[in-house]
Amino acid sequence: CLHLLFVCGSARTEIHTAPARTRETRRRSTAYCSPNMTAPADSLWTAALGLRAAVFTLPWLAHLFAADALLSALLPVSAVFPNLAYNLSSRIAESVWRGIQLIFTRINGADIVVSRETDRLPRGESAIVVSNHGMKQKTVEWTDFYLIQQVAIQCGMLGRCRYFAKQQLKWVPFLGWGLWAMGMPLVSRKWMSDRKEMDRVFYGIMKRQWPVWLVSFSEATRYSVSKRRAAEDWCLNNNKALGAHLLYPRTKGFIATVLKLRKTPHVKAVYDFTIAYAQDDKLFQVPPSFWQSLSRPRLNQKWRLFVHVDRHELEQLPLDDEGLAAWLEARWVEKGERLERLSQLLLQHQGWNRDSGAVEDRD
Repeated sequence: CLHLLFVCGSARTEIHTAPARTRETRRRSTAYCSPNMTAPADSLWTAALGLRAAVFTLPWLAHLFAADALLSALLPVSAVFPNLAYNLSSRIAESVWRGIQLIFTRINGADIVVSRETDRLPRGESAIVVSNHGMKQKTVEWTDFYLIQQVAIQCGMLGRCRYFAKQQLKWVPFLGWGLWAMGMPLVSRKWMSDRKEMDRVFYGIMKRQWPVWLVSFSEATRYSVSKRRAAEDWCLNNNKALGAHLLYPRTKGFIATVLKLRKTPHVKAVYDFTIAYAQDDKLFQVPPSFWQSLSRPRLNQKWRLFVHVDRHELEQLPLDDEGLAAWLEARWVEKGERLERLSQLLLQHQGWNRDSGAVEDRD
């Protein structure tokens, strides 16, 4: 039964990849049928996906709820034994994130292409991580995190990832308490009111030298056509360059993070992530929804997933606010060139590989 659930949908997937003659034959053979005849098949397909997702996801959800309870219990511990709480919370978080990554890649067959300048990133290295955000979806979308998690696993830093999250999550029972205990930055995106929270996060990294990937989606929101138009207008009025397929990066948080963490010896680099995906080799930057990532088998037959990483020595970055802002802006222009290259490869019916992210360095 589990094997049947694992491979269910293969016939459905083959419909999308079948030769043109087969598709034409199928259209002719169904031309005389009532449209309602396909409804039971669609309902059966939806039910099969739901059952399949339940089999693999419900155990993970149970694990997630247990992990949230454990993380919440660590909140008072963190006040007395902060190092112990940080390390335990990292182990707990890693088990949860590794579980959902297993469903996405091993069970559901997502194939993530990882491209980087060098053969390897230093294993266990603490870093500031900046990344573009994916396209806004009508439903929850987790693909950005899957791509970052894939690289974090390779570098042995999955449990050490700390993402900038919305301040409102602090008040969600168990979840918010767990995020607080982990040392997750909970911010409002209003810089003046976020300084105290940032100081709390920086203190553990700087004074206790906690290993960390401090991850920020510098655009601060997901891409949409309307937001892109607004970004274009703003950049035009302010004489700023804007990378293709991107929004303008917000620089204040990045500047504060670099100025603080460059003072600690164990944070040595900035990792610049470029994430991209395509559906059916046609729809650029359209990722699977969260539900699709958990329920659909053989995701690699419908979506291409790509992440490129550039490593920059922290000590080589500019020293002042203006220079750091210009540096991040230049990275976003370079990132746009990379995304445009990936888009053009799709138009040329070419796949993505580890060399697809190569662009001219602007430093």
